[in-house]
Amino acid sequence: MGLGLVLGKTVPHLNESLEALKIGQVSLPIAVGLLVMMYPVLAKVRYNQTSSVLTDKKLLITSLVINWLLAPAFMFTLAWVFLPDLPEYRTGLIIVGLARCIAMVMIWNDLACGDRESAAVLVLINSVFQVLAFSLMGWFYLQILPAWLGLPVTSAHFSLWTITLSVLVFLGIPLLAGFLTRVWGERARGRTWYEEKFLPIISPWALYGLLFTITLLFALQGKTILERPWDVARIALPLLVYFLVIFTAGMIIGKTLNLGYAKTTTLAFTAAGNNFELAIAVAIGTFGVTSGQALAGVVGPLIEVPVLVALVYVALWARQRYFLD
Repeated sequence: MGLGLVLGKTVPHLNESLEALKIGQVSLPIAVGLLVMMYPVLAKVRYNQTSSVLTDKKLLITSLVINWLLAPAFMFTLAWVFLPDLPEYRTGLIIVGLARCIAMVMIWNDLACGDRESAAVLVLINSVFQVLAFSLMGWFYLQILPAWLGLPVTSAHFSLWTITLSVLVFLGIPLLAGFLTRVWGERARGRTWYEEKFLPIISPWALYGLLFTITLLFALQGKTILERPWDVARIALPLLVYFLVIFTAGMIIGKTLNLGYAKTTTLAFTAAGNNFELAIAVAIGTFGVTSGQALAGVVGPLIEVPVLVALVYVALWARQRYFLD
């Protein structure tokens, strides 16, 4: 984070150079960092065991309720409570709340020793819901619900292609690569060799990708952070509350339902994380690159990354204190 801020402030035209490396609204440097980060994690998943997750109705229903009912409604509430006088930032926050996590959650879950197979299934479900429901949810939270409550409404048209492209790039590519690596590796050399010899070689790349992505995010927005600290702080506060409350709620609900530590942790991280790649792309595509909505989308991962790193340690502490499995 510190290195990224320094690079963004001191390297001339770094922001413009990185922003120019795009296909549509997808940033190629960020895409590379995320793909490098996610591939080792998805290569670790035992895909032949994911079918058992689909029979765990308690986990699946709870995840859907938190992700698609409670979390977006909570972000909507926070946006109006903290930013009633800043409609652009408020709209950006609501968009962040609608973009359910399909990418970085895999590494948070892995670092916290969550259930990899459950995480893969929940992320896939979120991706499907994202394509099918994002536009409808945006219409509801930006126009219908505010109108019911007597609040100002926001007109916005979300591109289905932008949403689909985000899912395909940030989930589809590493998922396919991880799946094929697992299948071919086990067929060629067996599971013992694959898990004891091959995975230890590629595993460190997940952290390399994470560090690269974090540095890049802060480098891209270093100038904005340093020049508009009050705006960033106004956006950051509701985000901080959101991540802490949703994660804590996920842990408490999972513990109450006796899901066990691994699945409870997966539930909490898949609920707390957001698809910032999609949120930023949608905000830029709908409102423009210099809009307040885009800035709110950018601040999202700048807060999410350090907070969820910290919550990895919280989860591991809770494992020792509250879970026996």
